[in-house]
Formats: sequence, structure tokens, C-alpha cells
Amino acid sequence: MSVKGWCPGAYRPMMSGDGLIVRVRPRLGRLTHAQMLGLCDISQTHGNGIIDLTSRANLQLRGVDEDGHQEVLDALLTLDLLDDTPEAEAKRNITVTPLWADDDLTTRLHDLICDGLSDLPDLPSKMGIAIDTGPRPVLTDTSADFRFERNNTGALILRADGARAGKEIGESDALYALIELAKWFVATNGPAAGRMARHLKNTPPPAAWQDSPAAPTGDRLFPGPAIGGTVYGTPFGSIDAKAMTALVQDSKATAVRVTPWRMFLLEGAQTCDAQGFVTDAADPLLRVHACPGAPACAAATVETRLIARILAARYPGTLHISGCSKGCAHPRPAATTVVGCDGTFDLVEQGHPWDQPRQRGLSATDLMTIKA
Repeated sequence: MSVKGWCPGAYRPMMSGDGLIVRVRPRLGRLTHAQMLGLCDISQTHGNGIIDLTSRANLQLRGVDEDGHQEVLDALLTLDLLDDTPEAEAKRNITVTPLWADDDLTTRLHDLICDGLSDLPDLPSKMGIAIDTGPRPVLTDTSADFRFERNNTGALILRADGARAGKEIGESDALYALIELAKWFVATNGPAAGRMARHLKNTPPPAAWQDSPAAPTGDRLFPGPAIGGTVYGTPFGSIDAKAMTALVQDSKATAVRVTPWRMFLLEGAQTCDAQGFVTDAADPLLRVHACPGAPACAAATVETRLIARILAARYPGTLHISGCSKGCAHPRPAATTVVGCDGTFDLVEQGHPWDQPRQRGLSATDLMTIKA
């Protein structure tokens, strides 16, 4: 259970400092009122009451005891939040644009692809699919390897992540095109690179797969009223299950849609108290990334989230507090990155957690006195 380096699932969880991490992949990124309340109950009964909202719009139960893992699986199956087999769950790594409507292109593609996932070749476990088929793509910065998007004329395209353009396809050909691109990835030794964008740095796709650019990126959601409901933010993507239960019940929300931006949308929500959640689009916590840190993660040597709250308003731009150099919370460059190292902090500017730091061995007090 101590192996690292894969995305945890429900059948194959990952051990962390606070217990097992059990990932739940809600279909279309949506949970009904009953499913969300049931998941919160599982979190409080079998976990530590904390649910992570991930950068792929999944949910993770934290602190699950190994002896209770099978009970968690049984409960997830009862809630219809789990595939029948580990193989099916592992392949259903799909992120969808959150503002889909019933029977629109996004939902039709989702169902078509889910039905055909077994026909895909074996791919590295971290590879995923984005169905980003609203008027404009909004998942451009969300981790994915195969991207269904629209071009400037509104036509459907499939784009390999890392390529500037994709291939225009018909809706009925979407599954075939996905299988074809996946087979090209395997045939050209893509699994050795692990991810599509990394593979494309040395092996560009055929010209036919690069003739239709995606439409310009659209605006993502922010806390406040939205189409169909109300959006709330979660500091660091961490949801208190008890607070979530109260919010879902008090707002009389009919369902919850999760996003890859540490936010969720409550469908049909009425105005109510939202203690513990971000309701202001200008809140600096929305641009701060922080992993659970020590002691929740065995790889971390520093506490992260308390200092992240303290530093949020002090450092402009994107701020990333990482418990170690892996950078799980934000494996991308940030304006300021603070990295835990043997109980102290290293400071990186305009870089990743694994980049060369500007300063090493800083204390929490040092971070509050350095000129931002």
C-alpha cells in the first residue's frame, strides 16, 4: 500500500500518513443529493471526515482504515458511485466540462466513450480524457491526454494533449478516433514517456491530427451564481464532510457538480450559510495551492495549510505550498512556490517545486518577512 506514483482509485487506494486515500469518480462529475450525503456519511463513518476535491474533478475519501476498505467499496456500490470491476474503474478516467445539459454533445460523448472504454489499448494509469465540448474549451489547464473540443466553427475535434491543433471528426466517429489516436500512442512507444504531451515533445502526431485548432479558451467558473445553481470554493480542495452535509441539506440542492478548480456547483441551491466554503470570487485562497502536508502525508516534512492561509494575502499571483518536491497539489509553475525540505522551506520563484530555489532553509517566520 505504500507505493507512490499512481492515481489512487477506489479498488486500489493509496496509503498516506492519515490512512487510505480512496478516489471516487462520479459520472459526468455529478452526484445526486442522496449520493453526496451518502459519500459524506462514508467519510465520517469510515474515514477522517475530510473529502478532497481533485484537479481532475474527482473526490477522495481520506483517512480510511484498511480493515474498513471493503465496507467502503460496498457502500459506494450501493450509491452507484463505483464501477463493477477494478479494470472498468481504472479506464474511466474522464473529466467533463461542468456546465453540460441533459442530452447535449458532452453527455452523448461521455456515454459513447464509457461504453467503448474496453476497446482502448492498455495505457499508462495516469492518462485521461477531457470532454471539453461547451461553446469554448475550459479544461485546457486540466490534466488530460485526449481532448475532445470544438474548433472556431463549432465542429467537434479530437486533440492530442501537447499539440496545438486536433482533427475534425463527426460525433459518431468519436470513439473510433479516440481508439485510433490511443493505438498510435502505443505503437510509437508513448507508454515509455507516460503521458501524451511528454511523448509529443519527441514524436509529433501525423499531420492529419493537427489541422484544426481548438476555439480560444473560455472563462471557467468562480464562486457565486451560475447557470443552474450556485458555485462554492473549497480552500485547498479540502471539504469537511460535516459542513458539506449541512450545506447540501440547508440549500436544498438537488445535485452537486464537481469541477477541476477546487469548486463545486450546487444545482438548484437556495441561499444559506456556507460556513467553511469560499463564496467570494476575490478570496486570495482561490489562487493558493497546498497539499495536505505533514502529518497527513508521509512524504511531507512540514505543515502546509496553516502557513498557506497566513501567506495567501501576502504573496501576489499563484502561490503553491508543497510539503515535498513532488508538487502533487500543483505540478505546474507558480509565481511563488514554497517547498518543504527536512523541516524547513525552500523558496522557488516562477517555477515548479523541483526547480532550483532562490533561497533554502527558511523558517515560517522568514517567509512572512521576505519581500514578496
